[in-house]
Amino acid sequence: MDVIVRPLRPGDPADTEAFVRVRRRALPFMVMTADSLAFDLAHAPAQKRFRPLVAEEDGEVVGTAQVGIAHESAEPGQGFANLYVQPDREGRGAGSLLLAAAEEHLARSGAREVWSWVYDEPRNREFAVRHGYTAKRSAHFLRLDLVRDALPPRLDPPAGVELRPASSFAADPRPVFALDAETTADEPSDVGAVLTDYEGWLADTWNHPLTDLELTTVAVVDGRPVAFSLAETDRETRYSSGMTGTARAHRGRGLAKLVKNDSLHRAREAGIREAFTGNDTDNGPMLAVNTWFGYRVCGTEVRHVRALG
Repeated sequence: MDVIVRPLRPGDPADTEAFVRVRRRALPFMVMTADSLAFDLAHAPAQKRFRPLVAEEDGEVVGTAQVGIAHESAEPGQGFANLYVQPDREGRGAGSLLLAAAEEHLARSGAREVWSWVYDEPRNREFAVRHGYTAKRSAHFLRLDLVRDALPPRLDPPAGVELRPASSFAADPRPVFALDAETTADEPSDVGAVLTDYEGWLADTWNHPLTDLELTTVAVVDGRPVAFSLAETDRETRYSSGMTGTARAHRGRGLAKLVKNDSLHRAREAGIREAFTGNDTDNGPMLAVNTWFGYRVCGTEVRHVRALG
């Protein structure tokens, strides 16, 4: 069987659908649609050097890679290459070819290091080590069945706190951006992100096809957002928590639980059937919050790194 690697074809619906199909089979805990992938391609900033790749075996797409530069990192030269091969096509060369093409692109783009999420199974971790990658931090995928699992009762906001959908900030999302920037700066990560580009955030987050502004809940004090739970949906039955965070001055008041609980209740009322989220394995407080909601670990990824050059 002949395997080739090539860039994803922008504007080709069949290609984007095939890419999403492989991702869903390899990593069913991530919410992705053909529209969201096409949007990412069309709106990626030039400095990201974003380059989705596919591996074909006898004309059928069997593997994918999302490759680019972590342009929001305060440390330059950080590249990413996240590879996924259809489970029944592993071990036939697609992964190695995708990784070689990804590293070549990143080296040309000025990357000094490559970071890659690896699904935590022996075969995948052995693949990473064999190609020179070293394991670093890990993160869990968690799943909540919104049809069968009971949610905690809805909570009343504390005095002075109001809950609003993010859509209520449609005329001026900048206060939500300021909150996202503050909480993102405190999120555990190997490659930290610094959000300073408001226009880029509007394109990448606020206007992204997966972002559901109606189901995103924002806690407001004196007219200012102080906590939020970002909802991403496929506009059908699947929901993912993009980010849940609280402003530093308002932490310790249970606002993360409050906004996420409200968002999940409204998602269930809107017909969403499955909710997914992710947790750094060292982020005990957020893992406790998600366990309180009834989420259960359904998978784990380990982030690996390799120096280039």
